[in-house]
Amino acid sequence: MHPRRIEGRILKSVYQANRDFETVQPNDRILVAVSGGKDSFGMLWALLKMKAAAPYPIDLVAFHLDQAQPGHDPTPIENHFKELGVDYEIEKQDTYSRVVALTVPGKVYCSLCSRFRRAILYKAATRHNCNKVALGHHRDDLIETLLLNVFFSGQIKSMPPRLRSDSGNHEIIRPLCYVAEEDLIALAKHMEFPVVPCKLCGSQEKERKFIKDLLTDLSKRSPHIKGNLMSALGQVHLSHLLDKRYNPNLACSRNEAATTLKVLNNLVSDSG
Repeated sequence: MHPRRIEGRILKSVYQANRDFETVQPNDRILVAVSGGKDSFGMLWALLKMKAAAPYPIDLVAFHLDQAQPGHDPTPIENHFKELGVDYEIEKQDTYSRVVALTVPGKVYCSLCSRFRRAILYKAATRHNCNKVALGHHRDDLIETLLLNVFFSGQIKSMPPRLRSDSGNHEIIRPLCYVAEEDLIALAKHMEFPVVPCKLCGSQEKERKFIKDLLTDLSKRSPHIKGNLMSALGQVHLSHLLDKRYNPNLACSRNEAATTLKVLNNLVSDSG
């Protein structure tokens, strides 16, 4: 596919997500988390395009966290920021040693590593007066997370396009939530992004690899499988699931039971 068509497809998806969820709003100041992978480089590219075309002001601050992984060199990432002329910060925090030391042997690093990164991102956002933090999760990440939670955690959930932090001071946005990973791969190749992949968790996530392989196999049988799964995330019929908190019939039954009990109690009190 021609590079211009790839660019157009990505931007179309990003703008559609913005129309659906208002990920980027007037006067937002966004900390763009750039890990060094193709996805976050693609996100920064898309947000810069959006900033240039927006009829309202948007400020972007590119942020890279150097986690002190052995052999990691952030120089290509910094050079890329300089070439783009974007405001940026590269912060070095040795989360690598802490994650390795605190993780039980045989367990994956990702959960603990993510918590450390998120806390650092929030502090950086505060430091740069940013009200939002942009993460580079794309369509395939959302689908894989859904299946990971269903298969291995017994929960139906994924990654929302917008998520308010527990403190309420910051908001996570995922501008690429509609973008296909294959398009980001093509964009990274075309734009020659200086990709510096994370080597810490990729070698450990056996469950995610299983899900990726499963989706690849299913897509060969049904090319629309990923699109259908993505559509399912936006068409949830709570009354047709088993969560008692969202079943209107059960709620009605509970209300009726409470009313009946109240009437009976009043009758007993009156007879006494």
